[in-house]
Amino acid sequence: MSKTATIFAASQQPLTLALLVLPQASILEVASTLDPLRSANRHLGSNTYRWRVVTPNGQAAPLTCGIELPAMGALAEAEGAEALIVIAGFRQSEVATAPLIRDLSRLAPRFTAIGGIDAGAWVLARAGLLNGHRATVHWEDLEDLSAAHPEIEVLPDRYVIDRTRFTAGGAAPAADLMLHLIQSRHGAGLARQVAASFITTPRPASEPQRSPTARDKRLDPRVAQAVEQMEANLDTPEASADIARNLGLSPRRLEQLFRENLDTTPAAFGLGLRLAAARRMITDTKHPLAEVALRCGFSSASSLSRAFHAKFARPPSSLRR
Repeated sequence: MSKTATIFAASQQPLTLALLVLPQASILEVASTLDPLRSANRHLGSNTYRWRVVTPNGQAAPLTCGIELPAMGALAEAEGAEALIVIAGFRQSEVATAPLIRDLSRLAPRFTAIGGIDAGAWVLARAGLLNGHRATVHWEDLEDLSAAHPEIEVLPDRYVIDRTRFTAGGAAPAADLMLHLIQSRHGAGLARQVAASFITTPRPASEPQRSPTARDKRLDPRVAQAVEQMEANLDTPEASADIARNLGLSPRRLEQLFRENLDTTPAAFGLGLRLAAARRMITDTKHPLAEVALRCGFSSASSLSRAFHAKFARPPSSLRR
């Protein structure tokens, strides 16, 4: 198989991608990866972009929406493709078994490039395939991936391309990444045609995954700034009076603005943000409850439990049982 130095370079040659889709991946991430390529073929009038879908056991992969995605076979069927893309979502630590990680490590040198979508970066990291590279992952996992794999430079970007490795934070960034691939190989004109087909606009790689709240035109700019401060300081929440003072407002005026824009108080809104973050962490990680509490701005596991029960009418431990 003829291989070029990078798949992100001008070329009229066909390109074959293999998608390793793990159970509990998102159908939107699969579609965001494949449909831009399908649309590019339509505009080119040829099957220039080709793909094959494989799964860990060769069987259909159950996705988060309940649909099962058919596969051409197991990982071995990916051989012959120029690039391998791992798409993973929830429970990657369970579905990416030790034998699969070993097979990934063994087969990696046979591909020109290897990528990961969403939790696919975790899978590649566990296989040692991102060591010494820059990479990204879904914004909820940025801190954990960086802590677990200090040999990787983890960035909060939408997608990252570093030599023979590429990663994207989720479904929308995956589409941006594919549009970049199409532009790299066939020019900006084709990429714009593909983007127009989906009524979208490609976003830069370095743009943060989460759009700053300050850009939300539906909110009063002062409320947007207050929310942005709260989101940036979940582990060390500021008092509403301090936030108001930073914005040059009185606490009463800030509360009035929150009620007008969000139908709640600043304190209640901030608590909701912290509890939502705690709920994600409890559900998606194995961090001790005490650690979750500290990372979400609660003084102890018991204070988190009380607030959690008041909000969701169940203890946080029930999510793990």
